[in-house]
Amino acid sequence: MVVRQIPRVSPIRSLARKALVATLETLSTPHHPDRYLELADPLLATATNRARITHVDRNAVGSVTLTLQPARPCTFTPGQHVQIGVTIDGVRHTRSYSPAGSPQHRDGSLVLTVGRHPDGLVSGHLYDHAHPGDVVDIGDPAGDFVLPAQRPDRLLLVGGGSGITPVLSMLDALAAEGHTGAVTFLYYARTPAHVPRRAELDALAELPNVEVVYAYTRAEGGHLQGRFDRTHLDAVAPWFADTPTYVCGPTGLVDLVREVYEEVGAADLLRVEEFTPPAYVSDPSDASGSVSFAASGVVADNTGATVLEQAENAGLTPDHGCRMGICHTCTAVRVSGCTRDVRTGELDSEPGTRIQICISAPVGDVAVEI
Repeated sequence: MVVRQIPRVSPIRSLARKALVATLETLSTPHHPDRYLELADPLLATATNRARITHVDRNAVGSVTLTLQPARPCTFTPGQHVQIGVTIDGVRHTRSYSPAGSPQHRDGSLVLTVGRHPDGLVSGHLYDHAHPGDVVDIGDPAGDFVLPAQRPDRLLLVGGGSGITPVLSMLDALAAEGHTGAVTFLYYARTPAHVPRRAELDALAELPNVEVVYAYTRAEGGHLQGRFDRTHLDAVAPWFADTPTYVCGPTGLVDLVREVYEEVGAADLLRVEEFTPPAYVSDPSDASGSVSFAASGVVADNTGATVLEQAENAGLTPDHGCRMGICHTCTAVRVSGCTRDVRTGELDSEPGTRIQICISAPVGDVAVEI
C-alpha cells in the first residue's frame, strides 16, 4: 500500500515532545496548556492537529484549491479523506475532503480541491473567504476508497467536479512508484474553465501509460460531450467490464456508472465514493413520537429529519464530519427505539447499537446517547 512520503518524526523527538507537553500540563493546571500555546501560535496546540493555509488557487470556476501545511505529519493513503474543521460565526463545522498528493510535496503539505455547493456552508465559506495564513483543524486520514496493494495491469478511473481529488491522488501515487500498467482517467466538468488542477492532469497525461479523457457537459472542445452514459465507456474504455474501476463524484454520476456496471454484471469491479448528501428515503409516518437525547436530558418532538439535524435544532452540537455516512465521526449509541437509514430505507431497532446520526432518521419514539 502506497502512502505519502513524509519525513518521520524520530523517537527521541517524539519522547521530548511528550515530556514537554506533560510539563506544560502540570504548570498550566487547571487549564489545558493549549490555552497558552495558542496565544503564541495556533499550530502549537497539542490536543488537535491543525494546519495553516499557505496557498489559495481560485483559477478553476466553481472550486478552490487549498495548500495546507499541517503542524504534525498527516500521512494518508491516496484516495482517503481527512476532516477539515473551520469556525463560522463562532460555530465549529467539519467536513471531509480528500487530499490530492503529488510526488513533489515532500514537505508534508496537503492539497485539497473544494467544490462550492449551493447549499454548502463549509464549502461556500472556504470558496469565498479562505486566505493564506488562515488556520484550520485537521483530522486523521480515513476511508477505504484506495487502490489495492497489488496494482492491476489496467485501471479505469472516473471523476466529476471536485471528485477529482482522490482520483488525482491515486494517479500521483502510481506515477511516483513507476507503475507501468495502463490507466485511463475519464473526468467530467461543465466546461474547460471548470477543470481544477489542469496543469497536473496534463503533465500526467504525458506519461506513456496514462490517458486523461475530458468530458464537458455544457461545452464543446472535450474528448466527449454531455453527461455520462454507456456510449462514453464504449468509446474510451470498451474493455471496462473486465477492469477494476474507481469512481468519485456527484451522486448522479456515481449512480449512472453503477447502473451500467450492474447491467453488464461487473458490479464487483466497481469502487465508488460520493461527496454529496444521500437522497432521503422518507416515510411520513416516521415523524411521530419524540427523540430523547439521553446524555443531555433534552427531549424534542420527532420531525422525521435525521438524528443529527434534530439534535442541532434542539440546540445540541454533536460531533460530525461529512454528513453523508462516510467518515463515521457522528456515531452515537441508540439506547432504544427504531431508526431508518435514509440512504436505503432499512430499519434497525437493536438496543445499544452505535448508529451514524447523520444518515439515521428516528421512527417513532427514539432515545440516543447524545
